[in-house]
Amino acid sequence: MTNRKLLSLFFLLLIPTVLYAGDYSKSICGSTGNYSSNSAYSNNLNTTLSSLYKNIDSDGFYNASTGQGPDRANALALCRGDVQLSVCRECVQNGVASLVDSCPAQKRAVFWDDFCTLRYSNATVYATLATSPVHYLSYPVNVTSPEQSKADLRMLLDDLRRRAAGGSSTKVAAGNVTGPDFQMIFGLVQCTPDLSSQDCTSCLVGAISEIPQCCDGVQGGRVLRPSCNLRFESAPFFNETRLLELEFVPPPPPLIEPPPQSPPSAGKKNVSTTIVIIVVVVVVCLIVAVSAIIFLRKKKKQKPAEIPQNVDEISTIESLQYPFSTIKAATNDFSYLNKLGQGGFGSVYKGKLPNGLEIAVKRLSRDSGQGNIEFKNEVLLLAKLQHRNLVRLLGFSLEGMEKLLVYEFVQNASLDNFIFVRHLNLDWDSRYKIIGGVARGILYLHEDSRLKIIHRDLKASNILLDSEMSPKIADFGMAKLFGQDETQGNTSRVVGTYGYMPPEYVMHGQFSIKSDVYSFGVLVLEIISGQKNNGFRREGDSVGDLLSFAWESWQEGRGGEVVDPFLRSGSGSGSTNEMLRCIHIGLLCVQEDPADRPTMASVVLMLSSSSITLNLPSQPAFYATIGHGSDASLIHNSYSTNSHHRTTSRSLQQSHHSSQNDISISDLYPR
Repeated sequence: MTNRKLLSLFFLLLIPTVLYAGDYSKSICGSTGNYSSNSAYSNNLNTTLSSLYKNIDSDGFYNASTGQGPDRANALALCRGDVQLSVCRECVQNGVASLVDSCPAQKRAVFWDDFCTLRYSNATVYATLATSPVHYLSYPVNVTSPEQSKADLRMLLDDLRRRAAGGSSTKVAAGNVTGPDFQMIFGLVQCTPDLSSQDCTSCLVGAISEIPQCCDGVQGGRVLRPSCNLRFESAPFFNETRLLELEFVPPPPPLIEPPPQSPPSAGKKNVSTTIVIIVVVVVVCLIVAVSAIIFLRKKKKQKPAEIPQNVDEISTIESLQYPFSTIKAATNDFSYLNKLGQGGFGSVYKGKLPNGLEIAVKRLSRDSGQGNIEFKNEVLLLAKLQHRNLVRLLGFSLEGMEKLLVYEFVQNASLDNFIFVRHLNLDWDSRYKIIGGVARGILYLHEDSRLKIIHRDLKASNILLDSEMSPKIADFGMAKLFGQDETQGNTSRVVGTYGYMPPEYVMHGQFSIKSDVYSFGVLVLEIISGQKNNGFRREGDSVGDLLSFAWESWQEGRGGEVVDPFLRSGSGSGSTNEMLRCIHIGLLCVQEDPADRPTMASVVLMLSSSSITLNLPSQPAFYATIGHGSDASLIHNSYSTNSHHRTTSRSLQQSHHSSQNDISISDLYPR
């Protein structure tokens, strides 16, 4: 027996027996193309796969590519975070052999084993989120208290998900929780470390949502995806010592070593010598420190600091500041031809920096009333928000009364320009992608960022679309920062856009994360219908507001009438059930009572998994009875609903007497 096999056997003996019996290995071959033996792709694939187990290091992750163009072979290997290197390499080597045998001609394949995951493809795999195919394993022994066990398991996995997504070099987390009847639940989640934090979160959220399909009410299960995996059992199965080693950061060494004690014979002479040396060292250090400070101040005046590309490196507000002259030149002195839009807080201009980077510059109104210190604090806050569905703040400029915010330039216009202004027909796939992206962006603000932030002005004009039609949430001028233990706030000055504000905010000035959920629900219904909430029209006739129409149509089983006629015609083909499910989710978000509205974490799960059963919504806020014309609908409500809907006893009627003071209605924002 080789040394490697001895080490593997020793490691296996350290881990308690798992709940499964039989072979854990699974290979799934792709169906998107084949290759012939001795072809260029075949040779490149063999070279790539053979390099994996040889080069994988103690971090348990390695990716490789060979070749160019369509014959390029890409592969990566990930070992479970708690296994030793020898076990990792053996698993990868066995996985390569298994894939070669199981998928001799397929250009894409994935392999799972107890200790490692492998995948290869002719498409890019590094830093690319892959959520399918999926493989399940379960231990068919039921738990004693299913509902409580589910709640405890969900709490554990949500905690592990946050810890894993927050990792840098490794994205793995393991732990345990005490379930019903003192039964322990052990769990481990892991993403490939090449994923971003948001992609890791998205992958694990989807994996958690699939537990009911494979392992509902049992004592153990696994959900295996190409980019992430999770596992839970009633007995410990991971090497906790190894995981602690990954998280352990050694303390810094002491700055000054204690001087050796002088022998007694040295007497007063040695004491005096020591004092003189200490004084000289202190004086020299002071001189060097003062000189360095003077030098750095002069250097800053001569040449402004560059804006770092990685916001994690931002430590001071000065690192974000652009010279006003640079921004003025980039926008051609704020030329009218460069103007992108006008909002309640100022104008937005397109610009181009000397290095070729395109930017969007928001020139704040001079009467904004915000001081320089408050402005800088807000800039530093916004710069720390990093998510693919948020517009990225690059920096700022401040000179006299001029306050400028510098954003990334987003190629396409805002969402309202597509669906309201120019009435561009978006197919269902594009709309569904926008809905999901906005949901993930809000979830990041509410739960996954370092700070809890309430946006307070979510609307179609504040959703920008990039070149791939991915949404980016913009304009944080009304955002509120919450402490981690805060749940809601109050204000005497109501600001926002009429039609997107929930009743508790309009009437009482109360806002919370459920305020953003309400705005999101309105936005979802607008995206599906292609019409604004206020002034909704059906077949040319004004019928009031969209929420009331959607509620009555859905309640009567005619939810298809809410859908944009372009989608109903078949030109924007898509899943009817998906459209109706999104209408259902939108109605859940706009319920009158904030406590009835789901959190954004729940919304993301609802959107990512059709197997999750949705609650019945209650009557929306600001509901007004609407009379209907023809009952004909090109899309029938094939999504199962219950006609006995719960309604609240209190409803708010729309009224032109409602105060609209201090409401900021903005147009186009930074893109």
